[in-house]
Formats: sequence, C-alpha cells, structure tokens
Amino acid sequence: MVHYIIVITLLALGLAPHCLSSKTVGGGYLYPQFYDHSCPKAQEIVRNVVAKAVAKEPRMAASLLRLHFHDCFVKGCDASILLDSSGSIISEKRSNPNRNSARGFEVIDEIKAVMEKECPHTVSCADIMALAARDSTVLTGGPSWEVPLGRRDARGASLSGSNNNIPAPNNTFQTILTKFKLQGLDIVDLVALSGSHTIGNARCTSFRQRLYNQSGNGQPDNTLDQSYASQLRRNCPRSGGDQNLFFLDFVSPIKFDNSYFKNLLANKGLLNSDQVLFTKNGESRELVKTYAYNQELFFLQFAKSMIKMGNISPLTGYRGEIRQNCRKINA
Repeated sequence: MVHYIIVITLLALGLAPHCLSSKTVGGGYLYPQFYDHSCPKAQEIVRNVVAKAVAKEPRMAASLLRLHFHDCFVKGCDASILLDSSGSIISEKRSNPNRNSARGFEVIDEIKAVMEKECPHTVSCADIMALAARDSTVLTGGPSWEVPLGRRDARGASLSGSNNNIPAPNNTFQTILTKFKLQGLDIVDLVALSGSHTIGNARCTSFRQRLYNQSGNGQPDNTLDQSYASQLRRNCPRSGGDQNLFFLDFVSPIKFDNSYFKNLLANKGLLNSDQVLFTKNGESRELVKTYAYNQELFFLQFAKSMIKMGNISPLTGYRGEIRQNCRKINA
C-alpha cells in the first residue's frame, strides 16, 4: 500500500518512478531530478563555480574529471577521496595514485560553501563531484549527459582501496581491464573512459620507464614513436624532473575531442596504459580505431560510460550522510 501511494505521488509530480532513474551497482536508485524541489539551483551552482575555475586554469577540467574517477573506483562514488586524515580516518589523498597528483579539492570546497548557503545539509559532496565531472567535460568541448543524483557521502576512507583499485599508468592491459571489471565496467567502458586523456597532464614519473627502460633491459618502449620519444626526453630525464608536466594529448591538450585516439594510432600515446589499448588487445584496438574515426560515437559512449561509472555502489537512502564540509565527516 505504501509503495502504491509513493508511485502515485511520483506520477502526480510527473516523475515515473524508475524509467528516468538508473539502477546502480549496489542497489539504490539515482535520478537526475533528485534536487529539483530541495535545491533547484544545485546544478547551476556547480556549473558556475566550475566554469570560473576552468576559465582561470584550463587544466582544472581534467583534474575534476579525474577526481570523480579516483573516487568511484574506491568503495563507490561516495566522496571518500575528499576526506582529510583525522581520528581513525587515513586519507586517500596519501595513496600512490593521489599523492602529489589528485587536485581540485579547493574547487569542490568552493562549490560546497555556496551550496550550503543556498540549501544547507541537502546536496552531497559525492553528487557535487559527479556534476563537476560532467560540467568539466562540457566546458572543454565534450558531450553532455543528465547526471543521476542522490548519492550520499561516506563516513570513512580506504587508503588500501585507493592504492589497489585505481589503474596505474604502468599496469598491463589485463590488470587494467580486471580493475575495471571489478567495478562492473567492461572493455568498452575502459576504452571510452580512457578517452578522457584527451585533456589534462601527466608527470614525467608516470611514463619515464617508456623512455629509458620499458621492460628492465635498458631499452625504451618500442611501441612509442621515436621522434615523439626524443621530444619527451628533453623534459623528462633519466633522473630528476619527476613532477614535470606533459600534455596527455599534445595535439589539442585543452579540447575534449577524439585526437587522443588518433594519437594512439600514430603510436603517440603518452602513458603505457594509453598505448596498450591499441597494442595489446584486438577488441580494444578496434574500439580505438572506431573512436579515432568517429568522434560522435566516442562522445555517445563516453557519456554512457560516465553514467555507468557514476553508478558504482553509491550510498543512498539512510546510508552515509550529507557532509557539511567535504573534507571531514559530520560531528
């Protein structure tokens, strides 16, 4: 009877109970209209702050996109990555994938501050990150999608999860695919989501082995274009310069497009984890070619895969909390 009344109410509000929502890995329902009544300006607030941040520093778009990815791959999309160390919490910011690397925390703080003024204790940090990732994609020329909402924030973090679950630049193709499959994602999602490397930077330390000692024999990676490699060596020496930054897509580094895939066809992927998509597996190789020749198809799949990634094990209903400060759990 109660369920019947809820369904009638939803229909009266013009919301079909399930058709607009997306069933998540791990149970609960998320849906784009979640804040339409409780905080109608939520999406506008995120968009405005992100737009300002990206105008000031174009690289921030990639940073915010990556923050969502590094969050979702550890205990689900629950904003655990935003927690600072305190009490029994050891921050995920200290993990190998995140240390000296994850960034954009201040932008999330700024969004949260505006949000708390507009509608206190309503919009989760996890949803803010999902929206910021979408807006970052759109602002740099990529596709848009409706972000399912209703995630809640974790009351803990997992340093070990962050160290173990997030694919590393030097992982083998099989290891990367396995890490995606553990999250309920498949090879199509892997290739499409890797296309986010059409924007952003990587540090010398993330690909140095490809330039000097790919397989422990003192030889560079033979799947790396030689002239591109010699260009990279100028700013990425054998030792030192660990934090020197390089564009992941040197052709159009701040434009979200399909040139990342075209680079892979030319053996000019920056990270080992990029190039192996083209060299180590037939199915992923065909997907790389498809997206290199058809940007529209890449955009469509990227949006679909982002929604799917955003649905990894969210906390919904009464689980978790709505943090007042994204860096710490509520008292």
